[in-house]
Amino acid sequence: MTFLIVAHDFRDPEAPSRRMQQRPAHLEGARRMKAEGTFLEGGAMLDDEGRMTGSMLLVEFPSRAEVDAWLARDPYVTGQVWEHITVRPFRRVQL
Repeated sequence: MTFLIVAHDFRDPEAPSRRMQQRPAHLEGARRMKAEGTFLEGGAMLDDEGRMTGSMLLVEFPSRAEVDAWLARDPYVTGQVWEHITVRPFRRVQL
């Protein structure tokens, strides 16, 4: 099942530096997931000045429970980058 994840970063002054510190490990995990077919699409959400303020991801997992288990291990969660995370089932349009 495909899931849409929208994650908003913490807004405290140290949040951007935590994001940059955790970014290499987060991206390495995304690369592994891409190779496995679990990561479909994603990227950083930006504010009007171009600063990263969150993330959007499309992922493929058999269940919501498996999405939650993956999120619990992601460096952006364990490293306190993402504060508010919304997960929704998602149907991709077939064009």
